[in-house]
Order: sequence, then C-alpha cells, then structure tokens
Amino acid sequence: MLNRTLRIVTRSVLHALPTVLGVVILNFLLLQLVPGDAADVIAAESGSATAESMAQLRSHFGLDTPVLQQLANYLNQLAHFSLGQSPRYNLPVATLIGERLGQTVLLMLSSLGMALVLGIALGTVMASCIGRWPDRLLSVLALLLYSTPNFWLGLMAIVLFSVHLGWLPPGGASTIGASADWADTVRHLVLPAMALSGFYIAIFARLTRAAMLEVSRQDFIRTATAKGLAPLTVTLRHVLRNALIPVSTVAGMHLGTLLGGALVVETVFNWPGLGRLAFDSVMARDYNVLLGILLLSSLMVIAANLLVDLLHAWIDPRIRIR
Repeated sequence: MLNRTLRIVTRSVLHALPTVLGVVILNFLLLQLVPGDAADVIAAESGSATAESMAQLRSHFGLDTPVLQQLANYLNQLAHFSLGQSPRYNLPVATLIGERLGQTVLLMLSSLGMALVLGIALGTVMASCIGRWPDRLLSVLALLLYSTPNFWLGLMAIVLFSVHLGWLPPGGASTIGASADWADTVRHLVLPAMALSGFYIAIFARLTRAAMLEVSRQDFIRTATAKGLAPLTVTLRHVLRNALIPVSTVAGMHLGTLLGGALVVETVFNWPGLGRLAFDSVMARDYNVLLGILLLSSLMVIAANLLVDLLHAWIDPRIRIR
C-alpha cells in the first residue's frame, strides 16, 4: 500500500511540473502588463525621481533588460531554488514568504475546518429535514452567506463583536505588549476565520444536502434500511460517508480561492499573512514577491488535489487510483 501511494505521488508530481511551469510563465507575462515597476515606486518615495536615478534603479534590479531575458533569468533562479530578491524590502523573497506563511496557513486551515464542520453539519440537517421548516430556514441562511462578500462580513463582525460587544479584538494576530499565547491567538483568529469561511459554509452545506439526497436514492441505501439498521446509522455510516466524496473534491478545488479570499480578509483585519504581503507588494510593484506568492498558491492547489485523490480512495474503497 505504501509503495503504491509513493508511486501515485511521484507520478502526480511529474505530471504537475509542466502545469507549474506554465503558471509561472503566464503569471510573469501578465505582471509585465501592469503599468509601473518597483523603480517607479522607490524613486517616488525617495523624492529623487530623475531620469538618471530611475535608470540606475532599473539597472540594479534588472528591469532594463528585455522581457524574455527577464523571464529567462527568473526561470534560472527557480531552477536553483531561489525566488529572487525583493526590491521593496531588500530581502530574499523566500525569507519574506517564510515569515508570513505560518499565519496564512493558520487562517486558511481554521477557515476551511470551520467551513467543513459547519457546512457538513448544516447540509446533513437540511437533507434529513427535506421540505420542512429547518431545511427552508437553513437554505435561506446558506443563500445569504453565499451572496455576502467576505470583506463586508468581516467589517460587520468587527462592528458587532469588537465595537459594540467588546468580546473579540478587531484586528492583528496578537495583543500589543502582551505575552503571546494560544488563547490570545485564538481570540484574534476567530473573526477573520469566520469572515473567510462564510462563503464556503454555504457551498459545503448546499453540496452536502444535494449529495446526500442523491446517495439516499441508491440501491445499497435501501438494502441497508431493509436490513434493519437504525436511521442514524444509515445516515452517518452510509449516506454521509459517500456524500463526502464531492464535498472533499470541491474543498480541494477551492483551496486557491481560499488563499485569494485571505488577501482581502487579512487586509480588513490587518492579519500579518501572505495576503497582506501580497497587497503591499501590489502597491509597491514588487513583482518578485507576487510571483513567489502565486507560485506557492499553485503548489498548494496541486498538493490539495493530490490529497483529495488519495482521500477519495480511502472514503470509498470502490475508487482505485491508477
């Protein structure tokens, strides 16, 4: 089993390499279409935006060479496992990403876990009460969550829980001047995770409901019921377990959009993660940092899809990955 899993992982990694290369090239070329560069921002901030100083900055950062030459240089850096240097921070891009990665992963995993738990629970209740008032009420709630932008949900959460009730801090990852501990981190994490997970709670709830209704019509469910199994056992062990296959697939597909949503949420809550770093890099035209973050997000999506494939084989033994 272990050797088979290793073969699957190796084959998937080899198949993903052309995709990653295409993503890197496409992102690089698209960023070249954005007006301005790091030299413009740095010169404007320093107040010495002369033609000579601009030429020196572009020469120093390698921005005065043709685009294809810049692309070749960047690919050569990646081949040597280097993400380049940040003109804005004058630090290696890998160092900047490494400093922020943990906070973003914590926010994403917390939001995804919250969305999966609440979404699957709500979807199970909706499917069990099909056509009755709990199903209708939760369907309306899911529709509201689906149509509410996460930045607006975050702002309203700050107004309610921070300004009016004073239960939770309005932003940041820790209390200034206080010793860092898990309790303080969790208090700061609740609101951003709630704002980021709202959209996905609605998706997972509706998807779980639809998948459970589809599975409940299958012959093996009728057989399990005819054998005298308790309704709760049939729902949890047979209906819900098979309904988790499309839910896990969608969860893996939305990992990239989860990182994109984190950019907005981290900005609203001043959360010190990759989303905030990406926003600051856009404003500073720090394309090396942006390329590094986009490359990391692509690798995360590919890894999530691989984990989803392995999870499918574990959930449903009838599925075999060749």
